[in-house]
Amino acid sequence: MELPKVLETKAKIRFQDCDPFNHLNNAAYINYMINAREDQIEKHYNLDIFELAKTKGISWVVGSNQIAYLKPALLMEDVVIDSQLIHCTENQLHVEIRMWNHNKTELKAIMWSTFVHFNLLKQKRWNHDKQLMDLFLNIVQSVPAKNFEERVLHLKPQKV
Repeated sequence: MELPKVLETKAKIRFQDCDPFNHLNNAAYINYMINAREDQIEKHYNLDIFELAKTKGISWVVGSNQIAYLKPALLMEDVVIDSQLIHCTENQLHVEIRMWNHNKTELKAIMWSTFVHFNLLKQKRWNHDKQLMDLFLNIVQSVPAKNFEERVLHLKPQKV
């Protein structure tokens, strides 16, 4: 069975995550997007990062995030968060995560995150084992952009 490359989750924007204008707080976008990705990879790839940390002493740490806020997500709004692995190396994962309105006609935010594979016991960067690399090479799907800014311009609604 072929694994899906783009994973999708629904979420509702909650009161405690909003600013006084009833917009999702800028920092909260990252939490919604990362939480969605964690749930997606466990559900679709049976990859429980917390179990790996507990049993094998390996995990991933965030190396960097780039995020563009295109449209506000509003209090109690239903959103769709989709994500995909866009590049991988022996010890890094590059993931794109997008937040949309409920029917995916309006892109609200896009984020690129770099995750560094890390050995918690040795406290250093660690290479992915063969099983993980096989998974990543099976699901990676690149995007048509050389950098984040180009990707944002490609996805951003054009003004007429």
